[in-house]
Amino acid sequence: MRERYGSIAIWDRFFCEFARFTLLLHIQENNMLGSKKSEALLANIRNGLPMSRREKLSLIINLSIPSMLAQLTTVMMFFIDAGMVGHLGAEASASIGLIESTAWLIGSVLSASAIGFSVQVSHFIGANDFVKARQVFRHAYICEIILSLFLLAIGVAIHASLPIWLGGDAAIAGNSSSYFFVFSLTIPFLMLFHLSCDMLKCTGNMQLASAMSVLLCVLDVGFNYVFIYLFGLGVIGAALGTAMAYICTSLPVTWMTTCRNKILALKLDTIPFHWVWDYVIKSAKISFPIAVQSILMSGAQIVSTLIVAPLGNIAIAANSFAITAESLCYMPGYGIGDAATTLVGQTYGAARKDLCTSFARMTVGLGMLVMAFMGAVMYVFAPEMIGLLSPVEAIRTLGTTVLRIEAFAEPFFAASIVVYSICVGAGDTLRPAIMNLISMWCVRLTLAAWLARDYGLKGVWTAMAIELTFRGSLFLYRLFRGNWLKGLAEKPAVETLQTT
Repeated sequence: MRERYGSIAIWDRFFCEFARFTLLLHIQENNMLGSKKSEALLANIRNGLPMSRREKLSLIINLSIPSMLAQLTTVMMFFIDAGMVGHLGAEASASIGLIESTAWLIGSVLSASAIGFSVQVSHFIGANDFVKARQVFRHAYICEIILSLFLLAIGVAIHASLPIWLGGDAAIAGNSSSYFFVFSLTIPFLMLFHLSCDMLKCTGNMQLASAMSVLLCVLDVGFNYVFIYLFGLGVIGAALGTAMAYICTSLPVTWMTTCRNKILALKLDTIPFHWVWDYVIKSAKISFPIAVQSILMSGAQIVSTLIVAPLGNIAIAANSFAITAESLCYMPGYGIGDAATTLVGQTYGAARKDLCTSFARMTVGLGMLVMAFMGAVMYVFAPEMIGLLSPVEAIRTLGTTVLRIEAFAEPFFAASIVVYSICVGAGDTLRPAIMNLISMWCVRLTLAAWLARDYGLKGVWTAMAIELTFRGSLFLYRLFRGNWLKGLAEKPAVETLQTT
């Protein structure tokens, strides 16, 4: 027993050192890149000034690096949760893996509802109309608070039955139910954290959002260690640790966004707040396709869980760990996607069509390059990545195999992530949502159900790799065809100033 907990302590110190390193890296990165340079370049976009190719690339990198760090540290939080619980055994791991897709469903609904507001904020900032940007900002917080409380009530109501609905064994249903109950109570704080960070990104302040994500990861490590091992709460301890981390970070980042931001601080308003239904209606038009997509995509993940569940607890745990480990590789793509959404949103609001197209193509190329490299890293180090999450040999072997299958699809996964982010920045959400749904339901799930019968979890992940390649190709076609920019009129005498 002493040897076991000694190895856990070593593992825990490793992640603590990683979190400390990422925080120091963020500070160094902030000093090197400088948020003031990014602010100046973003101001050039709003003011119709020319930008060279070097300046555009510099701005993309300046916005992408902190956003990548934020995405990676967010995934590390789930990686840490899964790894700490993984050392408690296969049943504990399966209890979290069973309800993980449902938790992602709730998070994706919150995210989708916020996008409709954040896109409008980004467009108004690009048009130099900061007053309207703050008005939309106020509407966003009011609507999101109401939605998060509604989702909290639903989560609490279904937490006891959910593991049974998902086909989980009786041995893991209790822990799954308790984990989901604690998660449900955390939903309002999760909403505050991510909405505040999204609004910061709209203004181009990726640095603060990144720093808060690093802090979230550090606190998650500490609280998890206390609740899981010192208090001996196991799976429930992992849920409580994550909840405390969100509570301790969501409140300060909300204050910094609403009170300290140079563009969105509410104290800058000199006119009384009035409710404007047009902002809500426009948000709904943008968000509804994303919300439906998020529900059906997460529903597809739940169906995928149902396909995996009959394969046994080893397959459930290996699938959950592989998903978590793969997240470390595709989160840089989401980081670049965040930068693309900000840049496309502001250039779209500024009506700079050529600059908007240029940023779109450059971010997609960078995303595919980075994730191709990450795919190679994942292929080589798959045994070590799964090994950090579980000491069970059967889980490690199966997880390694499916990760290596997925590695080949990473560049096309990047294309789908970044192009989708570009479309969101332009307010083009309906067709990309349809493309995602067709690809997921008609290609991935059909293939997964067929291949799982003969090849088990390896068949499920083969279907995933094929589908991601297909989806990436569809999005690349939409990008270069240019329909996502339909309706945007070029400002006269703006892009003619562009230099090469």
